[in-house]
Amino acid sequence: MKILAVETATSWQSVAIVEGDRVLGHSDGEAAGSHAKTLLPAIDRVLASCGLALTGLDGLAVSIGPGSFTGLRVGLATMMGFRAVTGLPLAAVPTLEAMAWNLRGAPDLLCPMLRARTGEVYWAQYQWLADGSLKPVQEERVGTLEALVQSIHASAHAPMLMFGEGWLLHKKELCGLLGRGSGASDDAPSEAMRPSAVSVGRAGAERLRRGEAAAPGLTPRYVQRAEAEIVRERRGGVPVTKAGRRPTGRRVRMS
Repeated sequence: MKILAVETATSWQSVAIVEGDRVLGHSDGEAAGSHAKTLLPAIDRVLASCGLALTGLDGLAVSIGPGSFTGLRVGLATMMGFRAVTGLPLAAVPTLEAMAWNLRGAPDLLCPMLRARTGEVYWAQYQWLADGSLKPVQEERVGTLEALVQSIHASAHAPMLMFGEGWLLHKKELCGLLGRGSGASDDAPSEAMRPSAVSVGRAGAERLRRGEAAAPGLTPRYVQRAEAEIVRERRGGVPVTKAGRRPTGRRVRMS
């Protein structure tokens, strides 16, 4: 199954064509807010490098967030346009889930992070299972570094790997908040730190194999906090979950 995938959730733009574990072509680079100008030329280059046209593909995949509002809209609009023209099935892949595919088969609990507004990050937690499937452990969230630490679900037998641009940006602060002896580590390779269209394509292919093509009214996954929660936090309250409960996650242990 040949899949054209695009990743525009951050300033780092990624385009790839994958077929199973093979990467037929890819283009990665800094877009710096110019996805609207650079995405289509990048797609054209990748298709040309593979000697393919859109009609030679079996499916499409797009990263749907969380991330940059503008970048997500550009990527989604482009791929929905391709779907309308070609009739190809489109897979919508959450950006943090795709980042977990950067570390496919990793034994540790994975906590990918992306930068959000100033002083905040997006994060989620995933676990690769023995059967090769990816299990969501904690849904996507956004909040302060303190809220992230409070929400972490880790235990003595479940070390966690934290990675992504959010981790790189706030590593010093997070290490201080986590405390000494945390099971959290940062052993992820540098290439796993950015969202990748290769991972979006592989995750998207898995979705399409399961018959999970995106519906017509697809929208970006912004994962924003309610304004009431932000106000409560500014007043010194503890952030709450979507269900209105206070976070009960334990602190991760240090190794």
